[in-house]
Amino acid sequence: MKGNEDVKLHLNTGLNFIVIVFVLFGGVCAYAGYNENSKIESATEVLQEIMEVPETSIPVSLLKNAYGVAVIPGVVKAGFIIGGRGGRGILVVRTPDKTWTNPTFVTIAGASVGFQVGAQSTDVILVFKSRKSIDGIIKGKFTLGADASIAAGPVGRQAGASTDIQFQAEILSYSRSRGIFAGVSLEGSALQIDNEYNEGFYGESGITADRIFSDQGLKAPAVAEKFRRVLASHSLIEK
Repeated sequence: MKGNEDVKLHLNTGLNFIVIVFVLFGGVCAYAGYNENSKIESATEVLQEIMEVPETSIPVSLLKNAYGVAVIPGVVKAGFIIGGRGGRGILVVRTPDKTWTNPTFVTIAGASVGFQVGAQSTDVILVFKSRKSIDGIIKGKFTLGADASIAAGPVGRQAGASTDIQFQAEILSYSRSRGIFAGVSLEGSALQIDNEYNEGFYGESGITADRIFSDQGLKAPAVAEKFRRVLASHSLIEK
């Protein structure tokens, strides 16, 4: 009985720890003005900084052939016995003329079990190879690894020596933490459209991801255009 009580105590402590970290993080973001515009500005900075170092960046060949790209800056990972991660970012896809669409906001969330103490912030980039996964995200909650295969993506010159598993995966994932950028496994994380942020950013109630991706005449704040230009410059696609 005592053993069960100890387990319950540890679980409760872990859950409380996660809640406290995420609440504090959310409060800090709100105070710092982390609204829709600043989130896209952060995503632009993350992409630009990562791609400035060719030896450790995402291979341009992957971005050139990608159907979609998601950049999620500042994903918080925290835990004590039970861990979790959560964050918000943006997703863009190819248009029929091979340029990039306006961004839709997305959230990512996941959990893990095992001994872990502390919290850290990680920048995450996901490269989608085809439309299949994007359609799944638009339809509702989408679980990485379950609804589509995902693998840690190759960086820099590793692209030429990557395994078949990496190239067969539908989604390639990357993360940057403490200045280190590398492929990372995010299996089990849920990815879904953030309708509330989309409505706030575009100033239109009920706007959908489908509309954002299909309406090339949709007006968006200037920060969206800057992100598209930066991504285009690193994927050899003209704006």
